[in-house]
Amino acid sequence: MRPVVLTVEQWKRIRKQLQEEHPKTVFMLRDKMKRILGFTVREHKRWVSDEEIKGDEYTAGFYRFEIHLDFFSQNKRTMFLMKFSEVIGGHDGEL
Repeated sequence: MRPVVLTVEQWKRIRKQLQEEHPKTVFMLRDKMKRILGFTVREHKRWVSDEEIKGDEYTAGFYRFEIHLDFFSQNKRTMFLMKFSEVIGGHDGEL
């Protein structure tokens, strides 16, 4: 199953809302997060070349810091996407 890829700002907004709904231990223990929320969080640096941005042949670029949510249940992934579609949709998030 493909991960949900978020920007850092998107993750901060989503995490704030989730922290209001769930106890802190859900975010401290990966197994509990997986069981209750259906995903685990992975920080990822992706190389973005200037070629991707400008279409040039020049190979310089930079790292983009992203948050990947690895889901273990299609049902929980679908519910997550529906619940947070306003935060994710159209703001550099990949589904």
